[in-house]
Amino acid sequence: MGSLKVSFFCVLITLCFLPIALLASIVSTGDFNSDFIVWSPSHVTTSSNGQARTLKLDQESGSGSSSKDEFLFGQFDMQIKLIPGYSAGTVVTFYLQSGSEQNRDEIDIEFLGNVTGQPYILQTNIYANGFADREERIYLWFDPTKDFATYSVMWNIHQIVFMVNSIPIRTFRNYEDKGIPFPLWKAMNLFITLWDGDTWATRGGRDKIDWSKGPFIASFKNYKIDACVWRGNNARSCGKNGPTNWWNNERFSTLTLRQRRLLNWVRKGYLIYDYCQDKSRFHNNLPKECYLPKY
Repeated sequence: MGSLKVSFFCVLITLCFLPIALLASIVSTGDFNSDFIVWSPSHVTTSSNGQARTLKLDQESGSGSSSKDEFLFGQFDMQIKLIPGYSAGTVVTFYLQSGSEQNRDEIDIEFLGNVTGQPYILQTNIYANGFADREERIYLWFDPTKDFATYSVMWNIHQIVFMVNSIPIRTFRNYEDKGIPFPLWKAMNLFITLWDGDTWATRGGRDKIDWSKGPFIASFKNYKIDACVWRGNNARSCGKNGPTNWWNNERFSTLTLRQRRLLNWVRKGYLIYDYCQDKSRFHNNLPKECYLPKY
C-alpha cells in the first residue's frame, strides 16, 4: 500500500543476494538495532537498550524500519502506541511484504489517522501472488494513543490470524485447493512505517494532514518474532510442523472456541468495512473465499 513501501523494498534490495544457507527458526532478540535497518534515520529514535523505537512524520519525510531477515511463517508481535490528538491523513503500519513486484505477497496492519475525538481505524489487507482488494476495517474498542497495545500476525500453512491484545480480529484461511491464492512460498520482511497517506487514509482523503499539529510520532517496543528465517530456497522446511515450527501444528489450524467467540464479538460490534460485503465493488461477483468458512 503506497509508494513508501516500495521505497523501503528498494533500500533492502541487497538482501536478495544473501548467500544461500540453511533455514532456521528464531525467537527475536527484541533489539531494534540488531534486527532492523532504518530508513530516514533523522526521523527515527531508538532507546539506549534497543528495545523501543519511535518514528516521526513531518513535511520533510516519513520514516520506518525493516527486519534484516526474511521469514516464511511464524508469529509476529509488536507493541505500538499510536499518534495522539489530530492525526488525520497519517498512516502507521506493521506489515510483512515479500517485495515490490506485482505478484508479491503481503500481510498488512494499517492504522488510519483520525480527527481528534474520532475512533482510530485499523485496516487489514492481504496480497497473495499479487491478488489484493481484501480490505477489512474495524474501530478499536479502546484508545490506542493512551498506552501501548500488542498487535499480532500469526501466519502458518493453515491460516492467517490478525490479533489485538491476543483477541482475533480477522482470519484468512488457506483455500489454495479451491483456487484461492494464499501466501505460501514467498519469504517476507517485517516492516514498521509512518507516512503521509492523506490522499485516501481519513474519510477517503477528505480530512488532510494538518502539518501545524506535527511532527507526528508513533512508538514501538517489546516486539517478538518467533518465525522461520529464510536462508535459501527450500520452503518445505519452513512449512513443516513440529516443536520448532510450532505455529504449523494442527492445534493452530483453526481458532479455538474462545477465539471464535472473541472474533464474532469484534465483528459484531466493531467491523465497519468488509470487502466480502461490498457487492457493488465486485459487481455482485464476490471473491470465492467470501462464501467459505472463516475458521
